[in-house]
Amino acid sequence: MTKAAVIVFPGSNCDRDCKVAIERATGAQVDMVWHGDTELPSGVDLVVLPGGFSYGDYLRCGAMAALSPIMSEVKAAAERGVATVGICNGFQILCEAGMLPGALLRNEKLKYVCKPVELEVTNAQTRFTAGYAGRRHVAMTVGNGEGNFFADEATLDRLEGEGQVVFRYADNPNGSLRNIAGIVNERGNVLGMMPHPDRAFEAELGSADGAILFQSALASA
Repeated sequence: MTKAAVIVFPGSNCDRDCKVAIERATGAQVDMVWHGDTELPSGVDLVVLPGGFSYGDYLRCGAMAALSPIMSEVKAAAERGVATVGICNGFQILCEAGMLPGALLRNEKLKYVCKPVELEVTNAQTRFTAGYAGRRHVAMTVGNGEGNFFADEATLDRLEGEGQVVFRYADNPNGSLRNIAGIVNERGNVLGMMPHPDRAFEAELGSADGAILFQSALASA
C-alpha cells in the first residue's frame, strides 16, 4: 500500500480535506504529522503541505511554518526524490523554505478570492500531471488572500523554458505573473500550487479533477 503524510501546522484548515481526498482518490494510507515532530512515517511516498493560515499568517505567509522542526525532514525527503506537494499555504511554505523559487504576494486587488477556477495544464509530463495527458483544461477552486505569484524575469523565463510551469489560470484571479498557478522544482518532484485539488476530488464537489493529481503523484510509487 502506498503511504502519504499530511503535515499539520498551527492554523492549517485543509489538512483533513487533504487526508480524505488522498484516501478516496488513491486508497493510500495517510498519516497526519504534527509540525513539531522530527520524523516522517517510514516509507512515505507523498508528503503534502496543506492550505490554511499557518501561525495566523504572521510575519509573512508560510515564513514561520518554514522553520518548523518537521521541515528538515520534508526537505530531506524531497532531496531523496519523494513527491512533495504544497497547496495554497503549503505553496507559500515551500517558497519560504527555499524549496521552490518565487514568492506569493497580496492579491492584486487586495481582496480574498474564493471561487472555482479553470486551469490550463501547461505540462502534462510531470509526475503530478501525467494523468491529465490529452486534457488541456481542468477545474479546481482557489481560496486565498496572498496567491499572487511573483518572481524576477530571469526566474520566470527559466521556469517556462524548463517546463516547470505546470498550471496557469485561464482567468487570473489574483494577479500572478504570467498567469502562473502551479510550478515544480527542477527535479520535478516538488509541486507548489495555489488552487486546491483537495476541494475538487469528487464530482459532487463540482469537479473530480483534483483526484487525478493525487493519483498521478502516487502512480510511480
